[in-house]
Amino acid sequence: MLPRVYDPDLLVGADTLDDAAIYRLSDELALVQTVDFFTPVVDDPYDFGRIAAANAFSDIYAMGAQPLTALNIVCFPSGALPLEYLGRILQGGAETARQAGATIVGGHTIDDPEPKYGLAVTGIIRPGEQLTNGGAAPGDLLVLTKPLGTGIIATAIKQGKASPETISAAIASMAELNKAGAQVARECGASALTDITGFGLLGHLTEMCRAGGVSAEVWFDRLPLLAGAEDLVRAGVAPGGTLRNLDYVQSWTAFEVNLEPWQRLLCADAQTSGGLLLAVKPDAVGLVVRRLTEMQTAAAAVIGTIRAGGEPLVSVWAVAPTD
Repeated sequence: MLPRVYDPDLLVGADTLDDAAIYRLSDELALVQTVDFFTPVVDDPYDFGRIAAANAFSDIYAMGAQPLTALNIVCFPSGALPLEYLGRILQGGAETARQAGATIVGGHTIDDPEPKYGLAVTGIIRPGEQLTNGGAAPGDLLVLTKPLGTGIIATAIKQGKASPETISAAIASMAELNKAGAQVARECGASALTDITGFGLLGHLTEMCRAGGVSAEVWFDRLPLLAGAEDLVRAGVAPGGTLRNLDYVQSWTAFEVNLEPWQRLLCADAQTSGGLLLAVKPDAVGLVVRRLTEMQTAAAAVIGTIRAGGEPLVSVWAVAPTD
């Protein structure tokens, strides 16, 4: 556990399990800081760079902030892989930074048997305008901006089981910045915001519920899924992280009895560069979905609702209720 920090200018720290830290410099300006890096999830080094960078920037967007600068973090086996591979990884990261409107200002590289890449990102926001994973209120609806299934598909790629079409769809989703989703969350006054990454939908939704003192209901039939993800998980493809996530959330999650094991795994699938999860007032959800659709986010799906706090913390139903 990290030691507890007491600083009146630390607006968001590690205590809330939020996506990034926020430190106030003045009444007009606060820094937003995060870091993320990981091993390759796809074979092409350029795409890996794009995805890793989008994943790192996502934590800034999940606070409603604007990324400003980034530092490359690189582990690379210089004696085992051509340096041109490293160049392509960095090119991919730089292209994503350009799309984000951020500047890569340097970085650090070490020799490592297994390649890893990511960014340490600094963003800015006006104090008081940040969005956090707390704040969701009973009656809010949950909106997801990217489909699920990247963890399953990344494992299928390693096992040689993913089709070219499935790989292409997954890369497009993972490389997409969450910039548009963050803009819509700010414009439409989202109550709470987080991104869906390694802990999966249920893990990150759990954090949102605990931070807000609420519970949640998810409708499986409303979940957007990447092409091929269902077939792969039905065939037994699931990464260790997804299995651990499902085991972790079991004690406070109630699954409808007729939900099949593969459906539960998709709810817990460990995402790489997943979408944003917005908690939105009911009277704003139509505008949110319309704006996300206009801005061509990978998904704009209303997947559930926030309930008053209580047990179970999260309920997963096979089908959304009809009005």
